[in-house]
Amino acid sequence: MSINFQLGITQTFPCNYLPNQHERLLVATDERLQNGEHYAWLMAQGFRRSGDQIYRPHCELCSACKSLRILANDFTPSKSQKRNMKKNIHFKIKVSHQQKSTYYSLYENYINTLHQDGSMYPATVDQYNSFIDCHITQQLYLEIWYEQQLISVAVTDVLKDALSAVYTFYHPNYNRHGLGVFSILSQLALAKEMKKEFLYLGYQIDDCKKMNYKNRYFPHQVLSENYWHTVNK
Repeated sequence: MSINFQLGITQTFPCNYLPNQHERLLVATDERLQNGEHYAWLMAQGFRRSGDQIYRPHCELCSACKSLRILANDFTPSKSQKRNMKKNIHFKIKVSHQQKSTYYSLYENYINTLHQDGSMYPATVDQYNSFIDCHITQQLYLEIWYEQQLISVAVTDVLKDALSAVYTFYHPNYNRHGLGVFSILSQLALAKEMKKEFLYLGYQIDDCKKMNYKNRYFPHQVLSENYWHTVNK
């Protein structure tokens, strides 16, 4: 894609993921980039979004954040991932194309119970809306139900050739069911059904416990030095 566009760079601030590190972001500020076509292209360049802000890590002294995407059509679940699917086979999966008012209470319970040590604690409606709401590209919401109870929501962006996992939150009572893994496996199945080539998972950070789980799905690709390297196992 040949286009001249504006990018901005944030100030340096303490890293949310690695101790004693600082981060800064490259931000797509040009309004011409605020649409699905250009966002799909930016995703392929390692960008990601929070709300309507499209960004990519641009740190001076660190390159730990690696954009990662799974090859949906070639994905083969591991033994542990097969066990996860078998364990959760009694859950029902629904796909909504609209955000529902019932989502926030689930999100609030998730953040305030399981992530009291995180930057999003305590949960607020404004904070939730600021990073979930998006006018850039189409979204869907992968819901997991147990009987009549909504227990998990995976917010997912829809791109021309891919799905992008934005954020997953679930009822803390179901923590032992591995719903984060189950949501990714369900998003992969949906991507394949929708004939999408990739599922983007965001940034893999090897030295961060909260962000080092994404490279367990094979085959996947990691962006390094502007090239997507395929990792089979």
